[in-house]
Amino acid sequence: MLLCLAQFMVILDVTVVNVALPVIESDLDLDRAAVPWVVTAYTLTFGGLLMLGGRLADLVGKRRIFLTGLVIFTLASVGSGLAISGTMLVVARGLQGVGAAMLSPAALSIITTTFAGADRNRALGVWAAIGGAGAAIGVLLGGVLSAGPGWEWAFFINVPVGVAVFLALPASKVDGRAHDGSRPDIAGAVLITAAGGLIIYALINAGGAGWGAVSTLVPLGVGILAAALFVVVERKVAAPLVPLVLLRRRPVIAGNLVMVAAAGLLIASFFLASLYAQHVLRMGPLETGLLFLPVAIVITIGAHLGARMITASGWRPVAGIGFAVAAVGFFLLSRVPADGSAWVHLLPGFAIAGAGLATTFVTATTSAMTAVEHSMAGVVSGLVNTGHEIGAALGVAFVAAIAGAGVEGAVEASAQVQGFGSAFLAAGIAALVAAGLSVVLLPAGKPDPSHGPMMAH
Repeated sequence: MLLCLAQFMVILDVTVVNVALPVIESDLDLDRAAVPWVVTAYTLTFGGLLMLGGRLADLVGKRRIFLTGLVIFTLASVGSGLAISGTMLVVARGLQGVGAAMLSPAALSIITTTFAGADRNRALGVWAAIGGAGAAIGVLLGGVLSAGPGWEWAFFINVPVGVAVFLALPASKVDGRAHDGSRPDIAGAVLITAAGGLIIYALINAGGAGWGAVSTLVPLGVGILAAALFVVVERKVAAPLVPLVLLRRRPVIAGNLVMVAAAGLLIASFFLASLYAQHVLRMGPLETGLLFLPVAIVITIGAHLGARMITASGWRPVAGIGFAVAAVGFFLLSRVPADGSAWVHLLPGFAIAGAGLATTFVTATTSAMTAVEHSMAGVVSGLVNTGHEIGAALGVAFVAAIAGAGVEGAVEASAQVQGFGSAFLAAGIAALVAAGLSVVLLPAGKPDPSHGPMMAH
């Protein structure tokens, strides 16, 4: 539970500033170009360094890397809350991402190597629920704190949690032993970090500048080149950052692809719902935040049900049904009106989409981690979390490009609604495509509760 609490902080900080951005912009006198970096500085460093954090957990020790990341994340949270300028806040947010990239894969690898069989599926169900609900509750907390004590407390709230986890974890029975004395693959770490950071930057930039802009194409091209060079380097080094044998395992690859789709659709739905509520329905940050509370509850329930369904039915039917249910929710959302009620016209479809996607998160995590040796748990955890961040960046860029100027609230309500409706419709179509692909790509069968994490299907 301590590990899931730390992960809750990490995921919460992806979305906690979304509703608070207008207040932060005003208080720190940020220009228009600086505002997105309050969010993306965290996403870039978090997503770009996840693979290195996961591998260090394997080589240096899971508990040691977890606690180091926790300290960095907690101190950076203090710095974010104390920021007196946009530059200070962006730098602190970047450091938060560095800490998150260490503690998140280390925590997941500890869970994977500690539990086995049905207990492991239930533990990963809790982990998936934390991921989905944490993002929703992040928006809720952002609204409540912005309307109350101030946006700074969106970061200060991490401090007591970080201190409590740091003091409690060393006394708990977790596997903190280092894997071996191998030296980290520095060249591979530099290349995969550069590739992840550049690709995520390009995806985020595409939402505003467009897919054909030089500022999108150049980092995207260089990121892809860095990824190709990474594969070349990994074939030659003695202790590769990502053993290429992992990339030939169907459960690992399929699980990561499902994670990209699930995270992209979920974070995109939060992004669109928050902006529709504030720009079209003119809701304040507190009311907008409260709108996400029932969605967080539904996501938590959906993740727990998904874990049970996977044990009984297997990965393919659960993922297919989950994405199909999400598509129904998005199709309902595509009909949002210009003068409706958020609780009548937005919440039902939003909750249905969230419930469906919650089950796909569990599918992604349990599939990717099912055939992983203890010595590789950290690096596969890093892959799964990298898929989450890439999916989140791609999802937001995708729907922002379709929604158009409505994202900035710069056009009249009718045009805004048309843009939001088109974006929700596109998300629904993407969910249907993901449903079909997941049924084909995920491994057949279901987890064997009598076997531990070494069992492959």
